[in-house]
Amino acid sequence: MRTEPSIHSGAPSPPPATHEQQLVQAVLAKDRKSTAEFVDLCTDWIYGFVRRRLMPRAELVEDLMQEILFAAWQALPNFREEASLRSWILGIARHKVDDYYRRRILETDLPEDDDEAEELTVIPDFEEQLDSAMQQERIQKTLAGLPEAYSLALLWRYRDEKSAREMAQLTGNTEKAMERLLARARQSFRRRWNDGRP
Repeated sequence: MRTEPSIHSGAPSPPPATHEQQLVQAVLAKDRKSTAEFVDLCTDWIYGFVRRRLMPRAELVEDLMQEILFAAWQALPNFREEASLRSWILGIARHKVDDYYRRRILETDLPEDDDEAEELTVIPDFEEQLDSAMQQERIQKTLAGLPEAYSLALLWRYRDEKSAREMAQLTGNTEKAMERLLARARQSFRRRWNDGRP
């Protein structure tokens, strides 16, 4: 007994859309419920990330969160699922935090070339201090007392692990200028740290 081959249109049927694809399509179609879900998801994903990177400037978190959400919403038509939606959103958040650091450091007058060797000394245990969980509250308090450009430079360098070269490229300054800024920031941190000892 012979069976007839089934007749197909020739094109394979597309795989079913994932929840992320459906959500993105619904947001782009201006579905209110999906847009609210998208905002909730984004907020959950990026709040802790942004807060950790802006501490001790917690008052700036909400403004930057809104900026990130707006940027994500505007870029949503470009989402191609090469990564998960969460990774894509966190990538936008990372760029926005870098932009914030860059803007704030650019608004600061960087130190001029000088021969102050003491100002350029490296504090060998600075990274260990930043990593010590027991000292986080004291570190946050010390950073909060520094000029904003100093605290941001230290956070960018030691927490976000940007090299002086990367920081220079992102801010349009020379690497030497960034190294001087970091040296002065470390010295100011050390002075305040030592002054705060009981």
